[in-house]
Amino acid sequence: MTTQGGTGTTRNTHDSTPKPDRVHHVRAGELDGHTALSGHTVGSKRLWMGLVENPPLSATDNHHHGDSEAGIYVVSGHPVFVYHDGTREVRVEAGPGDFLLVPPFVPHREENPDPDEPVVVLIARTTQEPIKVSVPELYRYEEGEPHRHEVADA
Repeated sequence: MTTQGGTGTTRNTHDSTPKPDRVHHVRAGELDGHTALSGHTVGSKRLWMGLVENPPLSATDNHHHGDSEAGIYVVSGHPVFVYHDGTREVRVEAGPGDFLLVPPFVPHREENPDPDEPVVVLIARTTQEPIKVSVPELYRYEEGEPHRHEVADA
């Protein structure tokens, strides 16, 4: 493999139009909030990636990610992913090095039950920007059913 310095691009604040014909490099510390790779940051067409940190003793609201799949890699901490299987809430406990897949439209929430340690996860979604649709409760998603309780977060 040949490596040439300077052939990729880093985020350039002078030219806000990402170029589609090159490798883009977002350095540590250059994230746009939680976002590393998106349509806005690097011109991605079908992918969003970012780092999310959940503080100790925290939980997200119940939500789904629309028609986007979400792949999750646990960097640190011990998150719990909660969803409904149609009968009851299911709690999936994860740890560093674990991967999870959240299918499109599946309502879930993430919890960090640890009183001291934050959870850090790397998330990849199959849309260029993150989608988060809050729902009032967890319910089993049946493929093909209408999407109920949709209230998009800003």
